Amino acid sequence: MQTNFSPEQLTDPKLKEADDILRRCVHCGFCTATCPTYLLLGDERDSPRGRIYLIKEMLETNAPASEAVTTHVDRCLGCLSCMTTCPSGVDYMHLVDQARERINETYERRRGNRLARWLIRQTVPHVGRFRWALRGARFGRALTTPLERWGFKEVAAMLRLAPLGLMPRAEHAFPGVFPAVGGRKRRVILLGGCAQKVLRPDINDATIRLLTRIGIEVVVPEGEGCCGALVQHMGHEAEAQAAARRNIAAWERAIQMGPVDAILVNTSGCGTSVKDYGHLLSRDGQFKERAARIATLAADVSEYLARLGLGAPQRWSSLKVAYQSACSLQHGQRVTDAPMQLLRKAGFSVTGLAEPHICCGSAGTYNMLQPELSVALRTRKAANIEKAAADVVASGNIGCITQLSPAIDRPIVHTIELLDWAYGGPAPRGLERFAGRMSDVPLKRAPMLVSAASDAAASDPPT
Repeated sequence: MQTNFSPEQLTDPKLKEADDILRRCVHCGFCTATCPTYLLLGDERDSPRGRIYLIKEMLETNAPASEAVTTHVDRCLGCLSCMTTCPSGVDYMHLVDQARERINETYERRRGNRLARWLIRQTVPHVGRFRWALRGARFGRALTTPLERWGFKEVAAMLRLAPLGLMPRAEHAFPGVFPAVGGRKRRVILLGGCAQKVLRPDINDATIRLLTRIGIEVVVPEGEGCCGALVQHMGHEAEAQAAARRNIAAWERAIQMGPVDAILVNTSGCGTSVKDYGHLLSRDGQFKERAARIATLAADVSEYLARLGLGAPQRWSSLKVAYQSACSLQHGQRVTDAPMQLLRKAGFSVTGLAEPHICCGSAGTYNMLQPELSVALRTRKAANIEKAAADVVASGNIGCITQLSPAIDRPIVHTIELLDWAYGGPAPRGLERFAGRMSDVPLKRAPMLVSAASDAAASDPPT
């Protein structure tokens, strides 16, 4: 794609990066075939190619964001399916991040949208505030229709998405060090996260149980928190950078106490963000190299476990599992096969879904800020789940789990919860009725051993 930035503009590192990204686009349109919003709306401006043209014009002319640019960029899920499809390697993720930042700085949003964005930023990344906000949301549900009538449809969507009841608090208290069972073979850091701690703390509990059971010490350091993805995708880059610096400092303190194998993330949207810390802080002289080192340690929990190998499970199951591949995992991190392979080796019958590349409509804050499109995508995904005729659905992202739960007639849990169950843990919440379909493997099969081959193949842990 030909660009028209002036020499003076190209002295700005961000515009130089945008120019490099834009020049890779060859107008082929392959991205339109896999873009969820283009499939729904059929508008070229709601495709990656159309948005690229809108962003290009805005940046080249150094203009404030127009209503058209804002409308069509806001409709972008950030699912990154276009990046998986693109034959030219266009870095759409970082281009649209620039556009969101420009919109945030230069466009005056309507009152209802501004309020929703402020509420999200002030609650979701903060565990205590988020828990209290969900308690209050139960009493606000009766106001959803009036709120929509008064122009606050996003706030109404937030109230509708709030669960009717809160989960019990986690089995494992954070921060903390959770020792390996039977002697430590490895040591990892786990990102405890923010929203997931409130919405389904069972995921962190299952992760810690499984890892410690196979000889891995798990550290959740004091001082870590939200990864920063939520605010970054709303155009608040400085806030995202502050979150990244805080986490990096916390993780470095933990690493000083002893080397770690990896920094594990069990929420794939957060994992995509942490793996991108090197880019996020690439212009920060103090943190640039530190962020790049941390990013190389980051791994999705399924990615890490597939690398190690879990051996034979303690229980076999007759359950059929439909695996829902989160966009942030398959497109953002390019982790595609590992979760399904782990589930199959754990004894489950696993099937994929039709249209696995199409987003479920969660996409971070999307289901709150674009409720109509989000519901349409959720309905489409729910129909594909129904066709799979599985007993249970597994996903690697709390956003997908929260989004799909109200729309399907079968339980949905995190992949790690099923793995923990198969390798000796309790039945995941909501699956207790399936306990009779799990049978113990004879002890002579020696489950739960990380093979010597995998130990030998693993590199020395970085420091």
